[in-house]
Amino acid sequence: MPSNPTWPAHQRPARHKPRTPLVIALLVALLAALLVAVAQPSAHAVDTLLSQGKPATASSTEAAGTPASAAVDGSTTTRWSSAFSNPQWLQVDLGATAQITQVVLNWEAAYGTAFQIQTSANGTTWTSIYSTTTGTGGAQALNVTGSGRYVRMYGTARATPYGFSLWEFQVYGTGGTTPPPDTFWGDTSAIPNPQNAVTVAILNRTNGAYPDSQVYWSFNGQTHSIAEQRYFDMPANSAGRMYFYVGSPTSQYYDFIEFTVGGGVFNGNTTRVDAYGLPLAMRLHSYDGYDVQVGETQAFFAKSRTQVFQDFINAVPQEFKVLAQSQAPYRIIAPGSDASFKPGGVNANYFTAYAQSVGVNETTQYIFGCAGSMASNPNMCAALNRHVATLPSSGQADPNQYYLSAPANYYAKFWHDNAINKLAYGFPYDDVASQSSFISHANPQWLSVAVGF
Repeated sequence: MPSNPTWPAHQRPARHKPRTPLVIALLVALLAALLVAVAQPSAHAVDTLLSQGKPATASSTEAAGTPASAAVDGSTTTRWSSAFSNPQWLQVDLGATAQITQVVLNWEAAYGTAFQIQTSANGTTWTSIYSTTTGTGGAQALNVTGSGRYVRMYGTARATPYGFSLWEFQVYGTGGTTPPPDTFWGDTSAIPNPQNAVTVAILNRTNGAYPDSQVYWSFNGQTHSIAEQRYFDMPANSAGRMYFYVGSPTSQYYDFIEFTVGGGVFNGNTTRVDAYGLPLAMRLHSYDGYDVQVGETQAFFAKSRTQVFQDFINAVPQEFKVLAQSQAPYRIIAPGSDASFKPGGVNANYFTAYAQSVGVNETTQYIFGCAGSMASNPNMCAALNRHVATLPSSGQADPNQYYLSAPANYYAKFWHDNAINKLAYGFPYDDVASQSSFISHANPQWLSVAVGF
């Protein structure tokens, strides 16, 4: 056999140069990187925090200072705490079905050792997407897969004799309902820092119906158009109101927000307790990054005034249609202000039989307005307005049960249906079960108020 055989070209062995140490090292590193990539699942894309500022309810609360809402307020200095028994739950309503990818539990010292994360489409039937009997407390970031409008922590065993307590309950994913985008609020970086308590910025969102020179704000004797003065350095005050007018500073087209500012804390809300006059939304931003929005939705702002009044008439039962007619086109009034629901009116007995079935003898007008004997019984007044007075306390705290049957305050329901995160003040005790548009936070930096028409 020849010492150097001749091979056909397609069979000839390849000839390789010897690999240098550097080349070998690079190949080893590349192989290691590939192995790591194969061995580890890809990280989730950054999803949206869906739960902050959304309606939260719980099976119980330890005290008035530890409500369910404190677990979704974005602050790690406030917390929800339950009664000292098992089981207990905390749930948040995302406003619409969402795809859930992560739940973060920031436990106080009283944590759960056994609990589930559950989702639900209706707040009644639940599916478990995470379960443990060896909870360790602290901050737990749980990667999960599931969907639902409602998400809850359902605790069955506690680490301490106390209840279950969470500084924050955060749900991440995609979907749900979201507040208006930042473009709705304009360039917030231009809002000057306050020298007093908080800077108020007023925005014209009348869809071109009025120029800035015809959108006015009024507070404590001062009245200016947005064109004259867009920002106001709000001093500390107690039980204040800021009014807004379109057309002229004495126009019948007006509305207001309510607030108390002092001691480094802002407390305030939009309100439909008396009537609807103009679309309003407000956004509070604090120095610590806390940012929350309440009021009517951007979709509501986009409607014409005629459409808003017609939508109300279409949405409510016959007894309530008059509320959008008696003072049109200026106001949609609350039912307790209309003669038909007052003593002697055609709807004077609207609530009578239902109220008496739970031992309440009060006029329909006072039930709507939480007045008379209702003034000292906020839970019952809220339950009657929402038609959940015959349900157990857990049902009375569940927004999914509200306004399902008559008699109920369908005026209030309309404002909840058209509000950011479904939170509105439709009657005086609408803050029961954290359903109102009330917001509160320390170290406020600015408050932006959108005024529509």
